[in-house]
Amino acid sequence: MYVERLWRSLKQEEVYRRAYDTVAEARKGIADYLRYFNEERPHQSLDNRTPDDVFYKRKPLPKAA
Repeated sequence: MYVERLWRSLKQEEVYRRAYDTVAEARKGIADYLRYFNEERPHQSLDNRTPDDVFYKRKPLPKAA
């Protein structure tokens, strides 16, 4: 489920909004987006934290109700 959401977000927020002229531009744009997705973009399912915050800082997620 999470991987499917990643690809959906990548396509909607990056790929469909850009007109890449070369494969190199596409690779750079996608790499930049993945960095943003993991390091800067808050995720509702992670209590508005980034995946890097959760993974590297090992803060426990709140228990589900």
